[in-house]
Amino acid sequence: MDWIKSKTAIAGGCFALIALQGYGWMSVRNSVDERLGSVEHQVQSTRTQDESKIAQLSSALDVVTQRMGITGQELKEAHAVAEKLKQENTQTAQRLRKELAAKADAQAVKQFHEEATTKLAEVQQDTTAKFGAVSGEVQVVRTDLDATREDLANSKKELTSQIAHNSGELAELRRRGEREYFEFDMNKSKEFAHIADVLVQLRKADVKRQKFDVVIQADDTSITKKDRTANEPVTFLVGPERSRYEFVVNYVDKDRIRGYLSTPKDKTLSAEGPSGRRLQ
Repeated sequence: MDWIKSKTAIAGGCFALIALQGYGWMSVRNSVDERLGSVEHQVQSTRTQDESKIAQLSSALDVVTQRMGITGQELKEAHAVAEKLKQENTQTAQRLRKELAAKADAQAVKQFHEEATTKLAEVQQDTTAKFGAVSGEVQVVRTDLDATREDLANSKKELTSQIAHNSGELAELRRRGEREYFEFDMNKSKEFAHIADVLVQLRKADVKRQKFDVVIQADDTSITKKDRTANEPVTFLVGPERSRYEFVVNYVDKDRIRGYLSTPKDKTLSAEGPSGRRLQ
């Protein structure tokens, strides 16, 4: 009986212990549930706050983004203005340099003009002094020139008087006995004709204008005479003595000329061709 009471007591104690443990577990669970609910509430509240903050931040970000766009446009415009100012500054600097250079050039030109004026005055003074001396020399030269012209006129007159225009005048010159005279009558040809000791080729004969072109060979030298007129003496020098020869055409016909060659009296003739004959 005592054993039964003892077991009953033990069973009652175990039951009480189990009940106590169950109550403890229930209390712990309730506490945990309450804690979890509180945590969830806090989390939910925090999430709501965070979402609100995120919305605010998003709105603020939109504003900042718009503001940044406006700032970028302003920066772009400011950059353009700065670039324009830079160009204007460069242009202004160039203009100032040009103005300074122009002023410097003007100063240099002024100085050069003053120096040139001074030099010109000196040159004019020196020229005036020399002009007087030169004028005297020019007067002397002019006097000598007049005398020379007079001598040339006399010589030309004398020479003209020694030119024969026809057979009669040629005979008169021959009678004076001062020179030798060789008549010629030659046609236009590619060949040269002998007249005394020279060779002559007729290149052209202009009847209307009474002009002719000839080539004269003497001492291995060729002399071309163009547009010469009838009765105009063609003078050339021959030999080491430089003897004066005169080639005179009295008549210009079609492809033909007639006249005479005058040589010094004491000239030794080395050859006489069929187209040139010596007057006796």
